[in-house]
Amino acid sequence: MAFHAWFQCFSGCAVRYRLDQVIYRCESCGGLLEVRHDVDALKERSAADWKQLFDSRLGRLSGVWSKKEVVLPELDDKKIVSLGEGNSPLIPSERFAKHLGIEEIYIKQCGTSHTGSFKDLGMTVLVSMVNQIRSRIRAVACASTGDTSAAMSAYCAAAGIPSIVFLPRDRVSVAQLIQPVANNAVTLSIDTDFDGCMKIVQEITKDNSIYLANSMNSLRVEGQKTISFEIVQQMGWDVPDFVVVPGGNLGNVSAIGSGFLLMRDLGLIRRLPRIVCAQTERANPLYRSYREGFSDLHPVTAGKTHATAIQIGNPVSFGKAVNALRATDGIVEQASEAELVNACAEVDRLGFFNDPQTGVALAATIKLARSRVIPASARVVVISTAHGLKFAEFKTKFHQGQLQEVNPSLQNLPIPVPAELSAVRAVIDGRIPAE
Repeated sequence: MAFHAWFQCFSGCAVRYRLDQVIYRCESCGGLLEVRHDVDALKERSAADWKQLFDSRLGRLSGVWSKKEVVLPELDDKKIVSLGEGNSPLIPSERFAKHLGIEEIYIKQCGTSHTGSFKDLGMTVLVSMVNQIRSRIRAVACASTGDTSAAMSAYCAAAGIPSIVFLPRDRVSVAQLIQPVANNAVTLSIDTDFDGCMKIVQEITKDNSIYLANSMNSLRVEGQKTISFEIVQQMGWDVPDFVVVPGGNLGNVSAIGSGFLLMRDLGLIRRLPRIVCAQTERANPLYRSYREGFSDLHPVTAGKTHATAIQIGNPVSFGKAVNALRATDGIVEQASEAELVNACAEVDRLGFFNDPQTGVALAATIKLARSRVIPASARVVVISTAHGLKFAEFKTKFHQGQLQEVNPSLQNLPIPVPAELSAVRAVIDGRIPAE
């Protein structure tokens, strides 16, 4: 079967563009674009056949390219740039569910992907398209708070395409900074915040020979929507009741919503989960809009937060995220610094290792469960967006008591002990009493 996709203006003027065009906004009205698929053609294959096809590819293809027909159907297979992205585990936690007093909770560990974050899912799609049109492209560029730059630089390096990274100076972790450096990206450390970097990269990429890799480029969203497909597939083609997503630039919220909506259109699922966007209260323009019935976006100056990857006051994908939340009867919740810091540590004690952005989602989940907005009967999926090792300094400072928001009862440090058996036994017995 022949499938087709295109860019279409999100603002409603319905202008279409080819996916191989270097374009990010509608030339008619200036609105953002989104990728649209020929759903009628996709529906010519039955829901049962789609499920069988996707299941047959498990373990053989990346989590993104196993869904190629609903992502980038017309891409030449030889141009795919993949680093084994996706197929991240969906991990149930009986202890966490019991702690919250709810039926089931899972954490979708997107940080197990190649560069340690969910950004790989979108970047494989974007860089693969650049690989197909590379005769017109001399470099790929992005503004980043860390994870986008890591993904972009890795996939560009794999394809042999130069990359340029704009990072806010002293606002990303060392682990995040070293990734684009190691992948030989032109790494610019700029004395501004993410929103300032975003303004600069948009000017630089007006030269169409430098391709923009931020989420205002809707090819990124197409890869990230496969998170929704993976969740449903991992749950035996069933749907959770809630999906909780950290929100900064809001591309992932809109991507996950898009994935669920497309699955419903194709008959793969019969109902939608309620999507929850979790924001830090120091960078919460969507939360403020939600409290006013999804009023217009009023950008804020993002305050300093431990959740640096979502420290964004003027999110590009605001309108798309609002549409996804409205379509799923969604919720927006916020978390304070103390709530996100201690939620990370609290859930780490249940066997996980959470980055601070995921801490925001966990804190929001805890608040909504305790207020019974998330009912006791619910099945919940929390999206973990990055690997905790990218934020080892944050973890270390927590347990050393160097973060002012620390709950001391959650700290745990190595215990110095003499090399004597009796001393070792005394410490063990003091921590774990014999029955």
